[in-house]
Amino acid sequence: MELQLRISGFHYEILERHLLPADGREAVAVALCGRFHDSESEYLLIYDLTLIPHDQCISREPDLLHWSTERIQHYFEKISKNDFALLKIHSHPGGHEKFSRTDNISDHEFFDSAFGWSMSDKPHASAVMLPDGKIFGRFFFNDLHHEPIDKISIAGDTVKQFTGSINIDNSDFALRTIQAFGELTYQSLSKMTVGVVGCSGTGSPVIEQLVRLGIRKLVLIDPDIVERKNLNRILNTTNEDAEKEKPKVLAIADAIIKIGLSTIVDSRQVNLYDDVDALKALIKCDVIFGCMDSVDGRHLLNQLSSFYLLPYFDLGVKLEADGLGGINKICGSVHYLQPGKSSLITRGVYTTEDLRASSQYRKNPKEFESLRKNAYIKNVNVNNPAVISVNMQVASHAVNEFLNRIHPFKTEQPSSYAVSTIDITEGCIVNSDESDFKEDLYLKKETGRGDMVPFIEMSELIV
Repeated sequence: MELQLRISGFHYEILERHLLPADGREAVAVALCGRFHDSESEYLLIYDLTLIPHDQCISREPDLLHWSTERIQHYFEKISKNDFALLKIHSHPGGHEKFSRTDNISDHEFFDSAFGWSMSDKPHASAVMLPDGKIFGRFFFNDLHHEPIDKISIAGDTVKQFTGSINIDNSDFALRTIQAFGELTYQSLSKMTVGVVGCSGTGSPVIEQLVRLGIRKLVLIDPDIVERKNLNRILNTTNEDAEKEKPKVLAIADAIIKIGLSTIVDSRQVNLYDDVDALKALIKCDVIFGCMDSVDGRHLLNQLSSFYLLPYFDLGVKLEADGLGGINKICGSVHYLQPGKSSLITRGVYTTEDLRASSQYRKNPKEFESLRKNAYIKNVNVNNPAVISVNMQVASHAVNEFLNRIHPFKTEQPSSYAVSTIDITEGCIVNSDESDFKEDLYLKKETGRGDMVPFIEMSELIV
């Protein structure tokens, strides 16, 4: 059973300020958590946060803390009616990297009470933040035994993960990546699972780069087969693949296996709207790359990112024809979307009308054309092909931005690169800061909500 705790960047910043005050004494907070649960995994996702004020604690010392649960009574009531979890998190200002005897007694009392209120027998969790911001923790089960958390992830301006150490690959393969981006970056990559949705234009070169950077596992999703027209942009595909109508995900998976770096590949020839199991595979990823040109597909991933606290890179390419067989403008965009902040809608990438039109096209292409011709529905771009040189430039920019989020190396703060618009015609890159965009108030309200019915509040997705 894999045990994970996920925290959005804005909740992590709040916790860091509260739990590590200047007075050097312990502090505590309690979070209401959404869940992701299946036969192999238990994830807790911070959904709401209550800070226990320093001056309302019964006593606070550098290595001791007593406090009343009165302030979180509303959480006990919520877990009695809904399948939420509680996370108790406090600090060790002295840097002690283990739960103390006092912690053990306190946790036992707290979770004994929590399970008395809970509507289910699913686990709750306790965690500790250290002075450097690192977090470790454990899950408590209904018989009050506990197990260590395997991974704690932060999806914010940067992508942080707190896990156990692994042996670094000292081979020639790893050396160049370590030299360029550092040992910690390579170590992070070698533990990660990354989802790529759309394995054609930009998706193919993204996948190629991730494999050669040493990513541990890839989840590849694309419903289509290789066609001859795809050979101008899908790396490693052949005319034989097109003749055999080989699924794109399998053609790419075969190429990854031939590279021989022991990359684990989970290939799924499905449409996301038709396969909730594929969405659940993406939930288990550490990062998602969306390499699609459909509005409803991008919207779905943005929604999934918020509900399950996943960092999401959205890639787009646009070619504007002059009507005479030439091109007026070639540009691409890379959006980094973090849970609880702006969304593709608040950034103006598409409108709700575009979303409705794209959904109509997916469900019934013939009716869509009829509605469009009769001006009942706005036309949207449903097939925007590009060529390999453009796709590779956009894909490389996205992968470098991914690396910058793991271990920042650019001159400005990572938040300065929320959006990069790559104008190939003009020969420039324009970057936009996260603060340039409005928060998506609906998605912020659902950040960390996790499992619910209907799935991610989309009734057409049947679990």
